Amino acid sequence: MTKFADEALIEVASGSGGNGCVAFRREKYVPRGGPSGGDGGRGGDVVFVVRRNLRTLAHLRYKQSFKAENGHDGEGSARYGRNGADIIIPLPPGSMIRDADTGKLVWDFGKHGEDFVFLKGGNGGWGNIHFKSSVNQAPRKALSGKSGVAVRLRVELQLMADIGFVGFPNAGKSSLLDRYTNARPKIAPYPFTTKIPNLGILTIDDRDIILADIPGLIEGASSGQGLGIRFLKHISRTAALAFLIDLSEGNYLNAFDVLYRELASFSGELVQKPRLLIGTKLDLEGTTERFEQLKAKYVTEETLGISVFSGEGIVELGGRLARLADSGHDEAAEQVEA
Repeated sequence: MTKFADEALIEVASGSGGNGCVAFRREKYVPRGGPSGGDGGRGGDVVFVVRRNLRTLAHLRYKQSFKAENGHDGEGSARYGRNGADIIIPLPPGSMIRDADTGKLVWDFGKHGEDFVFLKGGNGGWGNIHFKSSVNQAPRKALSGKSGVAVRLRVELQLMADIGFVGFPNAGKSSLLDRYTNARPKIAPYPFTTKIPNLGILTIDDRDIILADIPGLIEGASSGQGLGIRFLKHISRTAALAFLIDLSEGNYLNAFDVLYRELASFSGELVQKPRLLIGTKLDLEGTTERFEQLKAKYVTEETLGISVFSGEGIVELGGRLARLADSGHDEAAEQVEA
């Protein structure tokens, strides 16, 4: 099984340009032929492209150095050198590129187009064919190609989804994702079953909604406790949030408050996203009464109770998740226009 990787350090380099050539025509009956040195070829570019079949940066763990091909040198008979091949680096959706030394953001694939030419290859040098003049009929001058550029980068991944599931460990996030989609996350009755974010697709009326199961949070996650902020950042790409509250646990009435504080501590923008409270495990004894208490405490929040085991509320929740995703995208579009 490929391990989830959401950060990688790589070094990229564009190709150097080929050197220009010093050459002269040497043909029969042309004893004093003029210059015929061709130009060097241009170096290859460094190009990042998004591949939607990629979900992690694991492929960058096995290869950290990427270099485009150098341009070929020019040749006699006015033959130009071949251009160097570009180096293509595939990335999953939601990737960001930062300068490894300064931390400055170079490119965000969550906001811009898919293909990004990061480094241009060096220009090829001129051959001596360019330096012929009325006073210099046989120039022995050619230019060297321009050198390529090497840069160290940090590549970061933030998952892109319509709705992110937020909750304490064992709150039922993976079970709900499994019920709606074919993501098949690992499910077991103990905390921290989910060690990596899982994505699944919920289809409602021929429309696909991407759901993200984020590893369970605990109090203090924003300061590095438990799985810490490593996975909190993945929530920031989602359009909306669904808070899952385990009604069988003793902290069911305070769980949302704790989760809200952790998200607010990490980023104030997270708690401004449209959200839905979901009380889980309604099939267990006493949880129906607890769900009523939960609704009574959070009268201003949209709340729904479900049981993945019995199927109660599952169909209704699907429709609500679709509307929640629409609301999140509408708000994001308004912020962009503003």
